[in-house]
Amino acid sequence: MKTMNTLAVFFVSPLISASLFLSLPAFAQGVPPALKQNGAVTQKPVRTIGMEDYRKIVEHPGDALIIDVREPQEYAAGHIPGAINIPRGVIASQIWNHIGSSEKANLERPIVLQCQSGRRATLAAETLGELGFTQTSAVIMNLDDWKTSGNPFVK
Repeated sequence: MKTMNTLAVFFVSPLISASLFLSLPAFAQGVPPALKQNGAVTQKPVRTIGMEDYRKIVEHPGDALIIDVREPQEYAAGHIPGAINIPRGVIASQIWNHIGSSEKANLERPIVLQCQSGRRATLAAETLGELGFTQTSAVIMNLDDWKTSGNPFVK
């Protein structure tokens, strides 16, 4: 019965479960200092953009980091020029390879997340928001529509 009560906490209260995970040494190691200070993860709405805004970013990325969160085999079959591949399932651990350590990362750097349709990009944006990133955008579009519209795409 005790196990069921513990499991219920994870499903009933994400803030409580987040604070439990933040207290675990292995999890807390990769968490930015600002998030450690807050002690709890708060859910923020995900900023989304469409195909037209994404095309402008791809053509002139500035300091934006464009991340394709599809699986490696999907990325290898073709991708947006300039996009790096970090699958959604490993974004929390692999983002630091491209941004810097959690202690020195620029959490305000613009990050644009893209996948096949927008679902995985949205989930990845939520994950990065939980890590403290403040300028993430999920691209909501069909990648097949992107290709057929003549937008940049490489194989």
